[in-house]
Amino acid sequence: MGRADPEIDSGRKKVLAAFQKTVGIRFRSLELLNLSFVHRSVSNESGRKNNNERLEFLGDAILGAVTATLLYGDFADKNEGELAKIKAVVVSEDILSGVARELQIDNLLLLGKGEELSGGRTKKALLADALEALIGALYLDSGYKAAFAFVSRCIGPEISRVLDKNYHQDYKSLLQELSQRLFHSYPLYHMIKRSGPEHERFFWMEVTVNGKAYGPGMGRNKKTAEQEAARMAYGQLGKD
Repeated sequence: MGRADPEIDSGRKKVLAAFQKTVGIRFRSLELLNLSFVHRSVSNESGRKNNNERLEFLGDAILGAVTATLLYGDFADKNEGELAKIKAVVVSEDILSGVARELQIDNLLLLGKGEELSGGRTKKALLADALEALIGALYLDSGYKAAFAFVSRCIGPEISRVLDKNYHQDYKSLLQELSQRLFHSYPLYHMIKRSGPEHERFFWMEVTVNGKAYGPGMGRNKKTAEQEAARMAYGQLGKD
């Protein structure tokens, strides 16, 4: 593991201390905590060697392990396929970015000027990655027990929401995970057609998984149509 750059001014230290108190975690290494919020755009623009990408890689694995453990322990009545489906939704970009915003990670991010100007603090992928990096940093700093407790507090309520069907299921994420698991490949989406005037336009999207096409899904925008196509593919692959 590379060490973070040591320069953390007094103002930043106060911000990081307040964050730890609010979130209920305690780092021995303030540099490691700070590193979890350093986006690669800072490295690209300043020549700084370290950013949070390696921590994100580690945190993703820890997050997956903790979530799988929680699901395995709490839902003995569900089979492997059902557990995998719940896990895919729970650790999706949509949910993780929402948790990151609740923790106010968006305010702690260190971004390059270009990323800042492009609205990086509001990007779901960037927020989700930072949360995973934080989990990885906590694991390195304080061990698996501390990381498990933190992830449980953050993810436990999201599992309940998914099971209560109060959260929209992201079938594109579910299909991607299933496709990677079964075929080691990614789904490919393409538009079949679109029709109607601009204010009443409809799109038809098809998705190809392992060489087989599913759909088309229809929606008022491409994203909705892709979700519908993914839902159809996911349902069919689950039967095969």
